[in-house]
Amino acid sequence: MAKQWSSAPAMALETAKTYHATLQTNLGELCVQLLPDEAPKTVNNFVFLAREGFYTNVPVHRIVPGFVVQTGDPTGTGSGGPGYRFNDEPVVSDYTVGAVAMANAGPNTNGSQFFIVLSDLRGRLPKNYTIFGRLTTGLDVLQKIAAVPVTRAPSGEVSSPTQPVTLQGVAIVEGREEC
Repeated sequence: MAKQWSSAPAMALETAKTYHATLQTNLGELCVQLLPDEAPKTVNNFVFLAREGFYTNVPVHRIVPGFVVQTGDPTGTGSGGPGYRFNDEPVVSDYTVGAVAMANAGPNTNGSQFFIVLSDLRGRLPKNYTIFGRLTTGLDVLQKIAAVPVTRAPSGEVSSPTQPVTLQGVAIVEGREEC
């Protein structure tokens, strides 16, 4: 069972610093530049969960070709999280290839699940999902993940990977310009 907390973490990061996250998957590595200036609470939450090991061996449970790849739920069901929810932050960027945003179940229901955008979704996806990072390297790995065959999920959506895709861990790099 994954760790659980009763409330979102206290603010611990410095918005003036640079933060990157290395997402290690069983299909390769992704590097994400985190955006504390755009979404400080969300980046703080992500960094906290990563440093706590919450994202270790978490399945990529949703792949929608041409749309998104989603992970961050240790249960792999799409309904798991860290035990708390926190409020949305304004979305200032666009949902373009490589944008990393919080998945949610409606307004102010952020937790641990996030998605990476696979195509230009400007005008197609409402700005209801806080963008907190951008893929800087690993587009080839993202495309490998997106190419995994999918089948119908319990929700009815054709998005459940037919072979295991796993987020093996997330390492946070602070104060440098790259992963």
